[in-house]
Amino acid sequence: MDNLPRFTAAAVQAAPVYLNAGATIEKAIGLIAEAAAGGAELVVFPEVFVPGYPYWNWTMNPVQGSPWFERLYRSAIDVPGPYVDQLRAAARQYGVVLVIGVNERGPHSLGVLYNTLLTIGPDGELLGVHRKLVPTWAEKLTWTGGDGSSLKVHRTPVGPLGALACGENTNTLARFALLAQGELVHASCYIALPVAPADYDMAEAIAVRTAAHSFEGKVFSVVACSTVSQEIIDTVAGDDEEVRALFSRPRSALSGIFGPDGRPVTPPLVDEEGIVYGEIDLGRCIQPKQMHDIVGHYNRFDVFQLHVDDRPRTPVTFATDPAHTRGPLATPAPVSAATAGLAKEDA
Repeated sequence: MDNLPRFTAAAVQAAPVYLNAGATIEKAIGLIAEAAAGGAELVVFPEVFVPGYPYWNWTMNPVQGSPWFERLYRSAIDVPGPYVDQLRAAARQYGVVLVIGVNERGPHSLGVLYNTLLTIGPDGELLGVHRKLVPTWAEKLTWTGGDGSSLKVHRTPVGPLGALACGENTNTLARFALLAQGELVHASCYIALPVAPADYDMAEAIAVRTAAHSFEGKVFSVVACSTVSQEIIDTVAGDDEEVRALFSRPRSALSGIFGPDGRPVTPPLVDEEGIVYGEIDLGRCIQPKQMHDIVGHYNRFDVFQLHVDDRPRTPVTFATDPAHTRGPLATPAPVSAATAGLAKEDA
């Protein structure tokens, strides 16, 4: 265990080229190159960075928003697909572990969009495709929920890495499922939310959630949030001055790196576009875990048990398909104390 990774992480806080997947991918590749030039080995992008967030769900009624859903669907990407191949090539070219949020078109229905996080290794391998389990509030008008098959921790050169999208970071059981698989680096991907209730401070909410996961799990968290560009305001708000003022609300975004003590490694970035860099030394996770290891000695697995159904969910299962044994009658896979800790290859 003398060779626990030490590396630089980068949290990207930026706006997409709104509803333009190709241009947003190009912007992302430029930011990956910039982060790698800054020494980053892990680069984390915001939630649904490609090609943007459906803000109209918060400012229009469902009938008004329906044409916008179609516009987003047509601008979304396929996984796998050519845009994913570009991101894989960029990760390989710059030698970084990459986490980035995309709008993913469902392969079986024109009515299905997923809020998806892609995790890509420095060799360009697509390690993970995590679909947000539960869209939050107004987001249910746009996204279909994912399943437990993607709730995984990936073994990467920067350590055991897990990722959740926005409100999933308030889901205690989802976070515990990652921690219990040995997660030591957590990617939290958010969108700027100027349309939240008036008493809701999005920047503070992001910081509280990120600090809580880092402190509870004794892990490092890299949190990346999008920003609201003038292009987004002009596109969604148009001539509606009330909505334009709403989109200009401050403290709607925060990005940064937090340590296992729950404190920021470096000052977070609020609202402005930019890249936050932070040094991560996974050796700093050891001593805090001696005090509170909630996936080890500081739990009672004879009292508490978490079972995660990690079966992929599909609209139809055919009896002739050899994979049908993973269908609705399959036994759920448990996440228990036996899965906690690092795999031998990380020792």
